[in-house]
Amino acid sequence: MNMITFMLTLSLILCILLTTLNFWLAQMNPDSEKLSPYECGFDPLGSARLLSQSDSFSVAILFLLFDLEIALLLPLPWASQLQSPITTLVWASILILLLTLGLIYEWMQGGLEWAE
Repeated sequence: MNMITFMLTLSLILCILLTTLNFWLAQMNPDSEKLSPYECGFDPLGSARLLSQSDSFSVAILFLLFDLEIALLLPLPWASQLQSPITTLVWASILILLLTLGLIYEWMQGGLEWAE
């Protein structure tokens, strides 16, 4: 099996696994806040001059931090043409593992929770 077939198979398995995990772990508790048409997080009937919360900024920073992995993993398909593509796959897996551990750490520390 060549490297491109292996990468496509690994990507498909990972996508199916993460989608199944999402459906299994997702909490669907609709309430009046979630069912309202306003998605910005502010009360539509209150004052328009309220300061925004820093929680949205911290989530945006975390998103940018974890989204940079795309830029780091972009050369991965071209690296399959190198003399040792297994080394590239190992380094990419280590990077994804470190980012996953960072996400789990932020989740456990409450960095992704919205404060009232």
